Amino acid sequence: MILGIGTDLANIDRIQGTLDRFGDRFRNRVFTDTEQRKAERRADTAGTYAKRWAAKEACSKALGTGLRMGISWKDMAVTNLKTGQPVMHVTGWAAERLNDMTPEGHAAIIHVTLTDDHPWAQAFVVIEARPIRERSALS
Repeated sequence: MILGIGTDLANIDRIQGTLDRFGDRFRNRVFTDTEQRKAERRADTAGTYAKRWAAKEACSKALGTGLRMGISWKDMAVTNLKTGQPVMHVTGWAAERLNDMTPEGHAAIIHVTLTDDHPWAQAFVVIEARPIRERSALS
């Protein structure tokens, strides 16, 4: 079952302006060390940050809170599998919220997709609850 859906559109030039103006203060407030290392290695640094910004916004919407109710930017983080597929991780209050909204007997799975076409970066997040299958005594 679907527990939440969120989307966000971020302007890459706006993120670049924020990086230029606030630098590490902005990076350290919003992005984890892992996200910063990934972005700083990329040719399109601002685009990489913009996609992760959009993913955090989309995730907060899928959680049903937006960026309020105690959720922190760093409670949501995007990493990538070796295939390049983005993966959303939640900690802190975001993880608590996810746990609270997940029905008993289900596991929550966060699906995230990112795209960009300058000057836009976009993210979609879908939170799914899948039933946990109990193992029988014979298996």
